[in-house]
Amino acid sequence: MDKATIVGVGGAVGVIVVANVLEGGSPMSLLMLPPMLLVFGATLLISMAGGTTADAKASVRAAKRAFTAKVPPAGDVVPTVVSLADKARREGLLALEDATKDIDDPFLVKGVTLAIDGNDPEEVRDILEAEVAAKRKVDKQAAKLFADAGAYAPTIGIIGTVMGLVHVLENLAEPETLGHSIAGAFIATLWGVMSANVFWLPIATKLKRISELEVARMEVVIEGVAAIQAGSNPRVIQHRLVALLPADQQPAQAA
Repeated sequence: MDKATIVGVGGAVGVIVVANVLEGGSPMSLLMLPPMLLVFGATLLISMAGGTTADAKASVRAAKRAFTAKVPPAGDVVPTVVSLADKARREGLLALEDATKDIDDPFLVKGVTLAIDGNDPEEVRDILEAEVAAKRKVDKQAAKLFADAGAYAPTIGIIGTVMGLVHVLENLAEPETLGHSIAGAFIATLWGVMSANVFWLPIATKLKRISELEVARMEVVIEGVAAIQAGSNPRVIQHRLVALLPADQQPAQAA
């Protein structure tokens, strides 16, 4: 599990609470149910309105991945591809059928299986690239709800503040309640801005990053399968795939 999102979001909330305490405030003064209900409830509902019910369900499932997903580095698949290439070069593509049973990468297994079945290399590449394109669309839509929430939340917070100030003006005859009412009004803006920048936008960005990493790994697999079908030398395949990796992974792989 990648802890970056948990540490980042949790740490940001902690810093905000500590800063509030250092300024003489109380953390409990920020936890006011009406503005929080308005900001979080209305923001999520409005964000859902921009898509379908299926999109909303997919986004909820994706939110868990933002906190728990750990994408294996693309470089991890290179030794497996090289091993398969070496076996195919010595024993033929059909010999890879048993080898796929020990591979835990479904996309690699699919690519190798298509190659074993004797499909044209261009057709295999087209099928795999179509799957990558479909994944990009799904991941983009999953992140969109949270990106939209990040855009809507500050405005919803302002709406809450305006509502609160209207309530303040209605009760000018009761000066003893004005301080609490004004504070409550501005809490809505606080939660609107804070939720956007501490929750929604970081989650959207994390989902996009997870998608990028997964797609990068899939692209390495596509090139590896194409090279295996072409009967390329395993060492040449290794160098070709390593060249596709991020710079921080290349030295270890090249060694």
